[in-house]
Amino acid sequence: MEKKKKILVVVTNDVSTDQRIHKVSNYLLEKGFEVEAYGRVLPDTFEVDRAYEINRIQHWFNLNALFYAEFNIRLFFYLIHNKYSHILSNDLDTLPACYLGSKIQNSKLVYDSHEYFTETPELQGRNFVRNFWLFIEKAILPKIGKAITVSQPIADVYSKKYGVEMIVVRNLPEINREIILEDVSFPTKNKVVLYQGVLNPGRGIKIMIQALKYLDGVDLAIIGYGKVKEDLVDFAMNQKMENRVHFMGRVAYEKLPNYSKIASVGMVLEEPMGKSFEFSLPNKLFDFIHAGLPFVASPLIEVSKIVNKYNVGVLIDNFTPKNVASKVKLLLEDKLLREEIISNQNKFKKELCWEKEVKKLDVFY
Repeated sequence: MEKKKKILVVVTNDVSTDQRIHKVSNYLLEKGFEVEAYGRVLPDTFEVDRAYEINRIQHWFNLNALFYAEFNIRLFFYLIHNKYSHILSNDLDTLPACYLGSKIQNSKLVYDSHEYFTETPELQGRNFVRNFWLFIEKAILPKIGKAITVSQPIADVYSKKYGVEMIVVRNLPEINREIILEDVSFPTKNKVVLYQGVLNPGRGIKIMIQALKYLDGVDLAIIGYGKVKEDLVDFAMNQKMENRVHFMGRVAYEKLPNYSKIASVGMVLEEPMGKSFEFSLPNKLFDFIHAGLPFVASPLIEVSKIVNKYNVGVLIDNFTPKNVASKVKLLLEDKLLREEIISNQNKFKKELCWEKEVKKLDVFY
């Protein structure tokens, strides 16, 4: 009997909440691989039961350059002591160790870029750090040949800069995804605008908090974790909105639809803070489509294409609290519009699903 090929799936996130990693790992299991997902432990993490092996490392450092250095050094030594036929490197921050490890072990390297890493908001104004990652990008990407990414503009820019062929595999939900049904509620009797995802800069949360001033009987519920949580808590207090902004922490992905179905409006308000966000296609946009939740969205390139093509949400005109509030109010008050959007979401979720998208990975495995 032929021995299974073993693949290491590497990400700097917490594996328990990264749905792209989970879906790709399940795909690899179906392809006959023995799968090990390698990530890190983050605050407020929780255990998950997966069909593949999970290896989460507790790091001494969790922020900035020291973390990335520690992560790649420890990963490199892990790779040279453990043999894999394939290594899947997710994002530029895992690539140095994955590339070197693949060369030493003669493993096949597959690269999946979840964002335009060197243009993320976190690197804006940090020229030394950004130049370091540009050096890594320029040194390794041309040697890869073929890779994966999440949106067409990112694929285009990498092709132009480095000649690397990038296949676009969007991070779409599964049409038959596992859902753990529970009776849930929000800590308010008001209507709810729902944010779900990582709490990082540029997600439009502060603008939404300010928009509440123009919305009577509407609160904001925030499901997720991230490094700017305390800043957002302080901002809500400064805006005198602490009683209308509800931080609900992490919720398992399998339980999120319970909240989506009782929310009034979703928000996908990534701000154009650098090319990475301008080219982004946020996961929650598709999560809301699958949940049947009308949403307000930023007029970003790929987001606009989806909203305009399928009529599944409402785009804001500009990033002002008053404008955002007017679009939320439109979705709350225009019943015909809501019905049309929900009908389109239900219709097109069968087209915008992982089961169709994942077939593009067959060229790599």
